[in-house]
Amino acid sequence: MDSTPSDEIAAWCALLRAPGVGSQTLNPLLTSGRSARELIERPPRDVDGPLRDYLRSPDRAGADADMAWLAQPRNHLLTITDPDYPRRLRELPNPPTALFLHGDAELLQTPQLAIVGSRNPSTGGRNTAREFAAHLARCGLVVASGLAAGIDSAAHEGALDADGLTLAVTGTGLDRVYPARNRELAHQIATNGLLLSEFPTGTPPLPANFPRRNRILAGLTLGTLVVEAALNSGSLITARHAAEYGREVFAIPGSIHNPLARGCHALIRDGAKLVETADHVLEELAPLLPGAQQAIALRSSEPPAAQNATDPQHAALLEAMGFDPVTTDELVVRTGFPVAEVSSMLLLLELQGHVLSGAGGLFTRVGKIP
Repeated sequence: MDSTPSDEIAAWCALLRAPGVGSQTLNPLLTSGRSARELIERPPRDVDGPLRDYLRSPDRAGADADMAWLAQPRNHLLTITDPDYPRRLRELPNPPTALFLHGDAELLQTPQLAIVGSRNPSTGGRNTAREFAAHLARCGLVVASGLAAGIDSAAHEGALDADGLTLAVTGTGLDRVYPARNRELAHQIATNGLLLSEFPTGTPPLPANFPRRNRILAGLTLGTLVVEAALNSGSLITARHAAEYGREVFAIPGSIHNPLARGCHALIRDGAKLVETADHVLEELAPLLPGAQQAIALRSSEPPAAQNATDPQHAALLEAMGFDPVTTDELVVRTGFPVAEVSSMLLLLELQGHVLSGAGGLFTRVGKIP
């Protein structure tokens, strides 16, 4: 990123705070050769409406708060006129006028994949997001998400667990963390990746901010993977933006009885690519990723992971479970085994990683019968 005089940066910060004025108004003015300082000090005659009213008395106190934040280590403002502004974002209709960054800004030049989904996922969905993120991060992708609870958090955590790189696009100013319980996660991302927002400091988590966050997430990345999502999920907004922008859209299918699978199924019906493994994602993105084909070949040449041995009764219990969530009582009826025996086997199978326990006393089988 180039060095810009502080008074020019302060002028950008002031312009970004103009209420009711977005990139559709600001971008043409700021990419036409005018400096931000000129717009603040000598508004041209062709500026009218809310922006002209604002320029009579710009929010200098707010801009000062932004400048104080930018003075801290590893904080940056990346404007649309900067040559390092991400090319993929620049291609969008009305791209963000500027981006506030905290962390490693070089990640913006590295291939990224968005992983999104429900804020209240199943245990299996959360584990799937972590596993996919970890594998994809090991293969060199930056895992991007929205720092929300649920699948977003699991995706960030999976990348960090694999010593990979992750990027979070937020719906608040970067001096805030939302949700607050993700404060430690945000700190880890800032240390090992990048936090990004188009919102100035002090911006609270307003509902209108999150569709704007989703459009950045979709536009910045090579594609979007949806792990679990209900039909009304905000994750579908991200996926639809990605499709509109010509990015890849991936969805992981689930049980027809799982409400959190319906959003993914809707995306698949609309043309999203059905994926069952992280390598399916890599195969689709391979033309855009140097080294991806080698990673896939290496993965396929690895010997299969050793399965824990199970006796015939355990195999019969897993067969009776199917792949939909089921209660202990239902398994007793299906197998004829005593309740105590079923409970004991479920505990052992969960410890071995073949079964997941969820809310409401439900159990779900994972993978194939050993």
